[in-house]
Amino acid sequence: MKHFHIASWPGCGSALLRGAIAVLAVIVGSLHAGGAVAAVPLDPDDAFAVSAQPADDRSIELRFRIAPGHYLYRDRISWAAQSATLGSAELPSGQVKYDSNFQKSLETYRGELRVRLPVKRAAARFTLDIGWQGCADEGLCYAPMTRSLQVGLAGFGGDGSVQPGSAADEAPAKAPGSAEQLLASGRFGWVVAGFFVMGVLLSLTPCVLPMLPILSSIIVGSGTATRTRGLTLAASYSLGMALVYTAAGVAAGLAGEGLAAHLQQPWILLSFGLLLTVFALALLGSFELQLPAGWTAGLHAAAGRLPGGRAAGVFAMGALSALVVSPCVSAPLAGALVFIGRTHDVALGGSALFALAAGMSVPLLLLGASAGALLPRAGPWMVSVKRLFAVLLLALAVWTVQPALGASAGVAAWGALLLVVGFMLNPFDPPRPEHPAQPFRRAAGFAALVLGSLQLVGAGAGATDPLRPLAALRDAPISAANASPALRNVAGPDELDTMLRSAGRPVVLTFHADWCVSCKELEHTVYADPQIAARLPRALTLGADVTANAPAQRALMRRFGLYGPPGVVFFDAAGRERADLRMIGLHSAQEFARALDQMGL
Repeated sequence: MKHFHIASWPGCGSALLRGAIAVLAVIVGSLHAGGAVAAVPLDPDDAFAVSAQPADDRSIELRFRIAPGHYLYRDRISWAAQSATLGSAELPSGQVKYDSNFQKSLETYRGELRVRLPVKRAAARFTLDIGWQGCADEGLCYAPMTRSLQVGLAGFGGDGSVQPGSAADEAPAKAPGSAEQLLASGRFGWVVAGFFVMGVLLSLTPCVLPMLPILSSIIVGSGTATRTRGLTLAASYSLGMALVYTAAGVAAGLAGEGLAAHLQQPWILLSFGLLLTVFALALLGSFELQLPAGWTAGLHAAAGRLPGGRAAGVFAMGALSALVVSPCVSAPLAGALVFIGRTHDVALGGSALFALAAGMSVPLLLLGASAGALLPRAGPWMVSVKRLFAVLLLALAVWTVQPALGASAGVAAWGALLLVVGFMLNPFDPPRPEHPAQPFRRAAGFAALVLGSLQLVGAGAGATDPLRPLAALRDAPISAANASPALRNVAGPDELDTMLRSAGRPVVLTFHADWCVSCKELEHTVYADPQIAARLPRALTLGADVTANAPAQRALMRRFGLYGPPGVVFFDAAGRERADLRMIGLHSAQEFARALDQMGL
């Protein structure tokens, strides 16, 4: 019985290389699309949607809907009632997140949280105050938020309603132009077109290649392999595959944001990583990845029962193949489902995933239109292509599992990957004049080995940034000599205006708080950098401590469109803000240095 091997069906040379690199960027972006904060953070009401409703005549259900890429701290959730006595209510266990800055594990919630509050005694209408605080994965910590609700429970003479009050913090207006707003703006065509392009890029990877031999055997076995018949069968097969993804999109639209929490579970991320690693090892020839004998026999038997290839049977086989032999699409599909789940739009979800499958079907349709003639020819070039795919899949595996690993373990994983790449390039082979590209390959191999070794050394020293593996060895002495700059405290907008008028030099205003994890990280990574520490004294460095979240502090954040720290605002010597340099959330020392360059510091 013939088996179909993933490693046997690479696509074509240069286009495949470009497609592989592009799709890696698409996949990585999709994994983080739900949580991107960058320059335009989510409005607090969008990041954490809080509501309540009567659970019965004498209890209330609180509901926290948490946007993808965001999380709530368990110990920051609170509630209190006026003119009522609440019973005992316990929060469920959250996901444990170790915080290296606080040196302790914190419980957090993602996706959706429901809490039932029993009420012992109450007036016909009473006030319920709810408090919470959360952060975004990209580094922005929101200020503590509160909301007051007017509740009337039927068991105490009320009308059984919950009237929403206003949030304690007035949210600043959203800045226009973010990618997220474009996706959520209802521009249906743009979203569908984007998913189609992603599908085309995915079609150039090993995710779709296992389907080619299956479809080829159906076309060749049909007896009359004409172009029209081949295209018809390929279209039926592709529609069957599209059905699976369309159903996934519809399910995501119905499930809503809660789906994101499941996709972010560590065991799911680790499963994705393991699956991608298996595919990579198969491409490297470690073993032959093939369908189980039972599945293979079933597919062949089904193909044999299709005289001339009935469209309905081929349609069903396409759906089955999408489930069985294309699991590596799970990684980009996860990111897509997170976005669709957040939109709650069933039509958009189904259409977007159908477009994704349509894009993935392009090579299948080309194969069908050629009546099976367009099959790649074997050659030595296939070895290099397979190795490239293997490296890309391993890199994607490391990126996927990194959130589930500790920061230092993630650095070690990147180091191990670089060592693998280094040895794959055979840097210790003797020189061969007949291979003019060998010196470049050997040099790249040695560079990968050196970089991988540095990553492992840095991981052992506690490094958390793979781009700065030796920072842990360097930061200890630096942090003592180059501590964070002394910041003159700014209490509110009026005091800031006074300081700007009298400064006579550029001003750097930093927003920070004691509860801001990312602020502490910036202290150790950016402000402790010797070059940054040497240049900052040329400016007047101000600090807005928003720990207490007082009205004046909130007003100062609203002035600059901030929802919480960290944030950095730059002013020139005349007191005018350089809005183009404003930084929100985490940023690197290099980004900060570029801003100082533009400020002339």
